[in-house]
Amino acid sequence: MAKISVAMIVKDGARTLKRSLESLKDFDDVVVYDNGSKDESIKIASNFPNVRLFEGEFLGFGATKNRAVSFTKHDWVLILDADEVVDRDLSNDLKDATLSKKTIYQIRFQAFYKELKINYCGWNNQKIRRLFNKTVTKFNDNFVHENIMDKGLNVKLFEQGHIKHYSYHSLSDFMIKADRYSTLYAKNSVGKKKSSPTKAFFNATYSFIKTYFFKRGFLDGW
Repeated sequence: MAKISVAMIVKDGARTLKRSLESLKDFDDVVVYDNGSKDESIKIASNFPNVRLFEGEFLGFGATKNRAVSFTKHDWVLILDADEVVDRDLSNDLKDATLSKKTIYQIRFQAFYKELKINYCGWNNQKIRRLFNKTVTKFNDNFVHENIMDKGLNVKLFEQGHIKHYSYHSLSDFMIKADRYSTLYAKNSVGKKKSSPTKAFFNATYSFIKTYFFKRGFLDGW
């Protein structure tokens, strides 16, 4: 059985951080890398005995996640965000899992709007790379849309359990996050092609409309 660390980058995640960290009580090493929180995130993280807190600047999502991973004690690392919760099945099965060093593991996601599980709009069947051995791979350096590099490695679904994602608590949450990501994307794209925060923001807004109407998101009762 492999020992697994958890790495998480956080900025102003106080609303969801406590629930996320409570789901990680079975992990003996949880690294929270805070990059400039002005809310209660640092105070919340400090209350958990299995959490080690580090602070530093935001270098882009890829580089910042690699920075957080560098502080972990174990070779196997599970990546989590402050608005995500490891369910009991996943936590239990990771304890006894036999992991292959040359494999990146995808985890099934369950998306929630407020406390309502989303069953439509393409959010209900996501499988995302979140578990890997840090001695053989890391995140790419993408400022946004980062991913775990898979050259020479296998990518496999971890069959048991889910990560529950509580990303949006209101429609304004969606717009705020869309604005933040679009601005970061535009900054990262300077000199590469025509881009701007406005263009990226409207792309995100169109994505929401497509999700809500064309992929039947309205059936979830938003």
